[in-house]
Amino acid sequence: MNVLLTGGAGYIGSYIALELIYAGHSAVIADNFSNSSPDVMDKIGLITGVTPTVYELDLTDVVGLRKLMNDTPFDVVIHLAGFKAVGESVSEPLKYYRNNIDCALTLLEVMKSNGMSKLIFSSSATVYGLQERLPYTEDMEMGVTTNPYGATKQMIERILCDCAAAGWLSPVILRYFNPVGAHESGLLNEKPNGIPNNLMPYIAQVAEGKLKELSVFGDDYPTRDGTGIRDYIHVIDLAKGHVAALNHKLSPGEAEIINLGTGEGYSVLEMKNAFERVNGVSIPYRIAPRRSGDIAQCYADVTKAERLLGWKATLGLDEMCLVR
Repeated sequence: MNVLLTGGAGYIGSYIALELIYAGHSAVIADNFSNSSPDVMDKIGLITGVTPTVYELDLTDVVGLRKLMNDTPFDVVIHLAGFKAVGESVSEPLKYYRNNIDCALTLLEVMKSNGMSKLIFSSSATVYGLQERLPYTEDMEMGVTTNPYGATKQMIERILCDCAAAGWLSPVILRYFNPVGAHESGLLNEKPNGIPNNLMPYIAQVAEGKLKELSVFGDDYPTRDGTGIRDYIHVIDLAKGHVAALNHKLSPGEAEIINLGTGEGYSVLEMKNAFERVNGVSIPYRIAPRRSGDIAQCYADVTKAERLLGWKATLGLDEMCLVR
């Protein structure tokens, strides 16, 4: 298949590009490099022997996007482009609503005008909000989100399902849990611009001496050690889930929602301890106040992914924490 991968130069997108190439698909990347670097393409080329075609393009640029999609026939779009930092979304909500919703709407308008119906959307477990039971299952109603980032994912999911109900779009909505990990080559890592918002790159920068210590946001949650629990999934497993989703057949107007996680939760301190153990380092840390928008714990029910896609996560905690 010829795949348009929006946001494909980012951490998750670069791994999806790898797995698409390994599976014999063609990946064309559109990215504005707001939180990534063009040299990722060269790294993908070194690993796979194939350097993806990349266009520097902001997805809200309707003229540029229309030209790209008119010039190149695509079989499917995998849509990742958007801002993703939970904490920043709380402090800068307008930035998130404007960018994330505009990216989705522009993409959908151009897809419709080009007669395209197949879309795989990068959603998030944040759409579940606060739920009364665990694990999270796809048939749960979306809850009240605790942050604007999650709200944008909810809104986009509703837009996609409405477009499906209108009869022209067939989206597969993948709800990510918490991607972590790196490629065995050491070439592809999560290296965000500025201070990391996610746990593992923050721990890695503390290990490298770039940051003084890890801030653990809250130790008074109702969890086994007081710190937040999440379902961490190796980014390679996550990327393989997208390749599996390419083969999932939907009739016109159907939509499918699928969790991608491991089905098991680990706390912040458990992740820190595992990182120390597998890498032979010490990570100094301090307890900081709870971060706005965070919840105590979430982890996935992943039986639907295995049943529909024949996919399940295979990489464990040690692989997730090992520095390459």
